[in-house]
Amino acid sequence: MAGKDGCVLGIDVGGTSIKAGLMTVGGEILDTTKIPTGEIVSDAAYQEITNGLSTLVASAGYTGSDVVALGLDVPGPVDDQGRVGFFANIELDPDGLRSALLEAFPASRLAFVNDANAAALGELWKGSAKGIGSFALVTLGTGVGGGIVIGGKLVSGAFGAGGEIGHITVKPEGEERACGCGRHGCLEQYASAKGLVWLYRQECRRQGVEGVKVEHDTDTLSVFAALKAGDECAETAVIKMCEYLGYALAQLSVIIDPAVFLIGGGVAGAFDAFSNKLAASFRAHCLSTSSAARILPCSLGNKAGMYGAAYAGLQEAGLA
Repeated sequence: MAGKDGCVLGIDVGGTSIKAGLMTVGGEILDTTKIPTGEIVSDAAYQEITNGLSTLVASAGYTGSDVVALGLDVPGPVDDQGRVGFFANIELDPDGLRSALLEAFPASRLAFVNDANAAALGELWKGSAKGIGSFALVTLGTGVGGGIVIGGKLVSGAFGAGGEIGHITVKPEGEERACGCGRHGCLEQYASAKGLVWLYRQECRRQGVEGVKVEHDTDTLSVFAALKAGDECAETAVIKMCEYLGYALAQLSVIIDPAVFLIGGGVAGAFDAFSNKLAASFRAHCLSTSSAARILPCSLGNKAGMYGAAYAGLQEAGLA
């Protein structure tokens, strides 16, 4: 039976689909759905999305007018005023989608939030950071993203670049490869899934060995399996990844001094295999006053963005 306090939608916008969760105002997930999408720039596309979301809402006994808040996490910059910037990997008209959603759910307040920042909000609300006022979340996936929370508030920045941890320069000289941002020596080039695989292949070439078969450029599962089996090249690659990442976290610690660093994303699935190395690297580089900062894994997995988007919507509505 639908609750009298209404409901909230947390919407994770990806390149080929939208994943949405219907929740109570208190954050209990009632149901989820996945809506295939292409370019989200036309009335037909907006209609397909609102139809799918309306079906989700109705499945729990609610109507469109019961939705009090909705949030969308998007793979692009969103500044501290909620303005959406450029999307590199999806075709999305945020203003058109916003209008369609508010028409379908007229009693709701709507918020856009960057996907990594949404993950941070999700962990703050319902995950590993619950009860922690200041923390930094680092997502290690195909790239490296991040979200920063200070005093319980997300730091998006004036231009939406707050938390772009993957573009901290950790190797200012000697890197010929360009990062996706166009610069050289970014953390993302060494601590992402692609970065770790590259480090492993580089070490195999340096040692003149074949190494294990790596299925693709982001196949960290094979690298961590090799590490577990005692592969020396994998050991060196993981140590280098942790050295770069620990150095970056130490730089971050003298700016925001968080109580906790959370590690998420696909690479974090092997957190136990590298957590001690990462902690040692961080403590070797940080100020002694920050050495007590804890480094923990995220707990919400791929639902973190959904939770965080819903929480951003609730904040916009003044309900959180």
